[in-house]
Amino acid sequence: MDWLEEALEAAGGDERLARQLRFVLELDRAKSVPRRTYITDGSRLESDGEHMWHVMLAGLLLAEHADEPVDPVRLALMLAVHDIVEIDAGDTFIYADADAQADKVVREKAAAERIFGLLPDDQRDTFSGLWEEFEARQTPLARMAAAIDRLLPLMMNRAVDARTWREHGIRAGQVYAVNSRIGEASSPLWSFAAAVLAAAERDGLLES
Repeated sequence: MDWLEEALEAAGGDERLARQLRFVLELDRAKSVPRRTYITDGSRLESDGEHMWHVMLAGLLLAEHADEPVDPVRLALMLAVHDIVEIDAGDTFIYADADAQADKVVREKAAAERIFGLLPDDQRDTFSGLWEEFEARQTPLARMAAAIDRLLPLMMNRAVDARTWREHGIRAGQVYAVNSRIGEASSPLWSFAAAVLAAAERDGLLES
C-alpha cells in the first residue's frame, strides 16, 4: 500500500474523498507537460499547469468581452479543465499536420476516459462534459474558451518577438488561420489580436 492509500484508509476510508484526492494528486503531473509557448521573459517554455492557471484567470477577466453572454465562473472552469487530458496525451503543436491532429483526438479521448474516470461519477460527468463541450466548440461558452486559449499564446509569443513562429517557420497565413477562432467569439479580442499580428508582419517578425 502506498502512502496515499494508507493515509486514506487511516482517515476513514471515505471512497468519494479518496477518488477526489487521487484526482487532485494526478493533476500535479500537468506541471511537467511542456508546451511550445515561451514565458514572457523568454527564459523557458511554459508547462500545461501554468497555462491552465493562466487561461482560467484570463477567462474570469475577459468573459465580459464575449459577443454572446457567458458565465465567467463556468468559463474559467472550462478553461481549467480543457487541457487536463494532456497529462497522458501530451501537448500537440497547434501548427502540426493533419495526421498529428487526427492522432491527437484519439489520444485525448483515451486520456479523458482514464483521468476523469478517477473522479466520483457526478464530478466525472461534469468535467468530461466541459471538456467535450470545449472540443466541439458549438456553444458560446466553448467558443469564448477557445478564443482565450488562442489569445494568450499569441500575446506571449509576441512578447518574445514571435520566437515560436520563427523557430518553427510558421507563416502569417497559418497564424491567421489558427487564431481566427478568436473572432468567432469576441469582436473586441479579435480586433486586438489582428492588430498584434499586423504589427508583427510590419516589423518583420511574421513572414507572409
